[in-house]
Amino acid sequence: MNLETCEKKPACLWRDKRSTGTAIVLITAVCAAVAAVHWPALSAKALSFDDSDYFTDNVLVQNPGWISAKRFLTEVRLPSTVKGYYQPLAMISLMLDYALGGRENNLMPFHRTSLILHIANTALMIVLLYLLFGQIWIAAGVGLLFGVHPMTVEPIPWVGERKTLLAAFFSLWSLILYVYPRVTGHRSRVTRFYVGSFVAYLLALMSKPTSVPIPAVMLLMDYWPLRRLNWRAVFEKLPFFVIGGISAVITVISQGQAGGTAMPNRFGPERIPLILSHNIIFYLYKIIWPVRLSSHYPVPEPLNLSQPMVLAGVIGTCLLIPLLVLSLRWTKAALMGWLIFFVAILPTMGIIGFTIVIAADKFAYLPAVGLLMAMTVFLGRLCDRGGTVTRYFLAVGILLLGAAESAATRRYLSYWQDSVRLYEYMVGLNPDVARLQSSLGTALQREGRIEEAISHYNKALELKFQDAGSHNYLASALQAQGKFEDAVAHYRKALSIDPECAEVYNNFGGALLAQGRLDEALDCFREALRIKPEYADAYNNIGIVLARQSKQQEAMGYFRRALELKPGHVSACNNIGLVLQWQGKTSEAMSYFNQSLRGKPDYTEAHYNLGMLLQSQGRLDEAADHYRRALQNMPNDADVHYRLGSVLKSQGRLDEAADHFQRVLQIDPNYSPAREALQAIKGAK
Repeated sequence: MNLETCEKKPACLWRDKRSTGTAIVLITAVCAAVAAVHWPALSAKALSFDDSDYFTDNVLVQNPGWISAKRFLTEVRLPSTVKGYYQPLAMISLMLDYALGGRENNLMPFHRTSLILHIANTALMIVLLYLLFGQIWIAAGVGLLFGVHPMTVEPIPWVGERKTLLAAFFSLWSLILYVYPRVTGHRSRVTRFYVGSFVAYLLALMSKPTSVPIPAVMLLMDYWPLRRLNWRAVFEKLPFFVIGGISAVITVISQGQAGGTAMPNRFGPERIPLILSHNIIFYLYKIIWPVRLSSHYPVPEPLNLSQPMVLAGVIGTCLLIPLLVLSLRWTKAALMGWLIFFVAILPTMGIIGFTIVIAADKFAYLPAVGLLMAMTVFLGRLCDRGGTVTRYFLAVGILLLGAAESAATRRYLSYWQDSVRLYEYMVGLNPDVARLQSSLGTALQREGRIEEAISHYNKALELKFQDAGSHNYLASALQAQGKFEDAVAHYRKALSIDPECAEVYNNFGGALLAQGRLDEALDCFREALRIKPEYADAYNNIGIVLARQSKQQEAMGYFRRALELKPGHVSACNNIGLVLQWQGKTSEAMSYFNQSLRGKPDYTEAHYNLGMLLQSQGRLDEAADHYRRALQNMPNDADVHYRLGSVLKSQGRLDEAADHFQRVLQIDPNYSPAREALQAIKGAK
């Protein structure tokens, strides 16, 4: 059988029980292998770049229900809780995972759903390839190479990339429902499958608008391998193109309003061909040799032929295109497979810029179907032309390649186990990228490694001084060190760069609050709420100011509002507990302190407050335990040492108590209650 015959061979999926059984067994085996390889993703704890928008700071995701779902569905032109384009199904799916227990300290529910989607996409990819070419063993082998490829890692542990997996899921269903009646002879049900394909395409667009090119992919498949391209085939795609065009327009408008779109006329005319040439070769290189993978591939600066990768892209593209055209003498598979890949990935190729990277692994996730189609044809040719020995070596080769990919995938997944390790890995690949240095700083600061964080923030500002985010993060680290004046200076610089950043106003207010400048702090928090009306942290901080102004009842309203917007908000729970304790409602106060600790088991303030409440009730052992937990994070806090010492003194454990009182005086020599308590112990001895 020659290659051209192989390409014309129709698929008859499930034409008998034996082929059905074989398909089910092979698909199940491949899915099991994919699950085993990607299993470590379930324990990944890293938070990536925009996970705050999609999850940790998203008020709708954190308030599961019909109201949130309705807002995701109806906020079309400008979504309010996540910057950028319309993606309601992706957001609703994250909301459902939150309802199932997904939290910042428990990402497993999010990763579980993402892994299930990737496994399902692998199965759908196999089904599509089998439908098109009728060789289940080859389709399963190619599907295995897709499922365990290192470039498929990124969308699974990256919570915010649920949209990539969900859009691919619906897009593959759309292609399968389109192809199925045309290769199996079920002509009587073409309309039913057509409607199903259209609905699946609509759902894909509602997951991520980069699914727009699917109708164009269908037309290319009509030419090859379906061989049915005619005016009727074009006409039946018109509803697809109309809805896809509407989605594209909405996306450009919403991205533009979010401040994240760079139109082609913003740069010189040479930029587009250079980016296209770079990316054409870049993606093929990464697919063939998936090393040094990253979630951030910076745009080469300057973007011209002096950059080796840009020059390689131009030369490689000039060689690749003629070779693909020349291959038409033998087969359409190479050129058409590459064209399907190119058309599917075109929205993310940078013609209209909506991201600060030049390329991304996730962008190649669905478009890979074109390259997989070409691979299926070539492997099928080898299988058909060779004998048993050839097929044996082909099977062994696929398994060895799959094993190599699996090892690389496991290695890449290891970097996603925590945020610091992930960003250290990416900084190691691209140390001169300000965003990576700043992101590593925030990860380090989250772990309490303030000095290291400051070092990376300063490096980020050396690389890009006019970066509001880096100034904001550096200011928050300086604030944590008690360097309030330095922090205020950086907050002011951040606001001069980006005067509409709610987070900066909120953090700035925190620095002023720490200095006792209550009225100025209140103005900053209110400004944060003006910019971001559903900002839970700002509500909580306003409550703190009001409580310090002895307006406890008014403060309680702000604390409760913060808790409504962000259920489990640990600081708001703690603050509500304090107000309730002040009101004499100790039982309710204790409940809120415990709720705060359920959200953050090492939350020092809640341990301290709960310790004081238990101490006042005479439950000294429990109080001492909470004071010790507080000291784990605040070993130099004189008040906590004094409280623990007083509990131990009441229990008659005088030597231990004396140690803590002495520690208080080392921290603060003027702490007179500790000196008096220490003298009393010495007198008792």
